[in-house]
Amino acid sequence: MNEINLKALAKINLGLDVTGIREDGYHEVSMIMQTINLYDRITVKIAKADGIFIETNVKYIPVGPKNLCYKAAQLLMEEFNITQGVKIKIDKHIPVAAGMAGGSTDAAAVLYAINKLFDLGLNKKQLMERGVKIGADVPYCLMRGTALAEGIGEKLSPIHPMMKCFVLIAKPPVDVSTKQVYTDLDAKFDKVKHPDIPALIKDIESQDLKSLCLHMGNVLEEVTIPLHPEIARIKNIMMENGAAGSMMSGSGPTVFGLFESETTAYDAKAKLTESGLCRNIYVTTVFNNK
Repeated sequence: MNEINLKALAKINLGLDVTGIREDGYHEVSMIMQTINLYDRITVKIAKADGIFIETNVKYIPVGPKNLCYKAAQLLMEEFNITQGVKIKIDKHIPVAAGMAGGSTDAAAVLYAINKLFDLGLNKKQLMERGVKIGADVPYCLMRGTALAEGIGEKLSPIHPMMKCFVLIAKPPVDVSTKQVYTDLDAKFDKVKHPDIPALIKDIESQDLKSLCLHMGNVLEEVTIPLHPEIARIKNIMMENGAAGSMMSGSGPTVFGLFESETTAYDAKAKLTESGLCRNIYVTTVFNNK
């Protein structure tokens, strides 16, 4: 084998709470993470020339050492003294800088691919331990499914798989700085409303979509939405057109809506398209390991 092709799946947050600020500046979180069937295609191939070579269909994505895929390949190649080069092709479909772990899931795919191509023999846990050096979301992107994430996002506990439903994804044409969102949150930390993460876990265990949607919450909305009110408008359009619930994912600006009916999800997509508020709109489903 000298080439491997993979789907790098996106994630949404069904619940996102920030529980504290550490001395090193990182934030302690409690999140319910859920993989969805929206993905980038990652191709990793052993190259004839030495080095790490990246190409992508999105012009503004860096292809050098700043790219998380580059960092993932470099991490394993240096650790295991791999002297052959690799070519990485990123066919991007997950919106960039959207709160959906697009860069992290691509890096996770590269870790998996390098491990397979060079027969390194690392298991999933060992890959996850290395992945956190690249980014806090990378271990989850290797694990996938439905999980409680704590610490800075690296402490993962699998929970009952989420119920089947349809997911409408909509990203407005704005970019959000995750670092800035967390900095702004610090200034109002004592005043924000925190979601009930244990209640969300119970809703998932009982497979109650309506109750889950009532308990969904993202503490970062209170920072990002005032900066980008179109996020609230997108949420309202989803709710007015049949979503059981709608919320911003991660630090934004992507909004997702959960739907029981595929037809209703596509009808809501049409309404959002008419609104002109969104750059990227997709209808997909949740992904579970089981």
